[in-house]
Amino acid sequence: MSWTRPLPKVEGRLTLDRAMADLSWLRTGGPVDLLFQPAHMADIQTFMQAIPDDIPVMPIGVCSNLIIRDGGLRGAAIRLGRGFNGFEVMANGQLRLGAGALDAQVAKQAAAQGFDLAFLRTIPGTIGGAIRMNAGCYGSYVADHFVSATGVRRDGSIVKLKATDMGFAYRHSDLPDDLVITQAVFSAPKGDPEALAVKMEEALAKRAESQPVNDRSCGSTFRNPAGFSSTGQPDDSHELKAWKVIDDAGLRGATLGGAQMSEKHPNFLINTGTATSADLENLGEMVRKKVFQDAGITLEWEIRRVGEPAPAID
Repeated sequence: MSWTRPLPKVEGRLTLDRAMADLSWLRTGGPVDLLFQPAHMADIQTFMQAIPDDIPVMPIGVCSNLIIRDGGLRGAAIRLGRGFNGFEVMANGQLRLGAGALDAQVAKQAAAQGFDLAFLRTIPGTIGGAIRMNAGCYGSYVADHFVSATGVRRDGSIVKLKATDMGFAYRHSDLPDDLVITQAVFSAPKGDPEALAVKMEEALAKRAESQPVNDRSCGSTFRNPAGFSSTGQPDDSHELKAWKVIDDAGLRGATLGGAQMSEKHPNFLINTGTATSADLENLGEMVRKKVFQDAGITLEWEIRRVGEPAPAID
């Protein structure tokens, strides 16, 4: 355990040396020095103000887009729980969403109220994470619906963010790593609840046809690369697919330890049951190297890798 400082006095739960593998979507990774599960937003403010500036702080959700390295996380992780999973239809017809709410549950709740956020139904993770990475699928992205968000800065102050503050781009936002989003407001077109339910079921079926939905993965491992137009100019349309260049490099089904690039969708990095975080990250890096050698394309990770590698064994 690396935590040597006095613990802040908060209402939520503090756990020292908390194992992270059971909280990780991939079921790998070492412990975090301190895990904080806040009771409410003011609790986050108290925590942030009490933690010395030299201690890293990282908000996490269900870790559905994260490889936590085997040596674990230094500093503190903040995980939002039930007090941050609200869903509310506002008087102006916009939706107020808790950052800890699961994307799939928000899609279903919105549909039941006649609002179309169906694109979220097939995205694993929480609203906070979806905002941070501008998650999207089938041509719809968080940026298309985002109105505003509330968060807590590293110094404990509350910040209100507008769409123009976010720096949204493909699978990207400009949010600081230590900013804790607590809630957001989305806009959504109206729709018939029954039709939206059918739309979501069709999306799930389409996903199951092409993706290894029953395997342990974080979804797409690498971003779709930008290509070049017929005039040789950079083309940021992302019509070039990561899975295709991985497949062309002969890496469909490639393995390293307990990690594998899926046979069904080669841009899905999966834990077959015995993988370490090192297996997963090293296989990903092997894929990046081979694709560059094969096609001259540098794949960019979509999955975040955080923490420290396991200590070397003498």
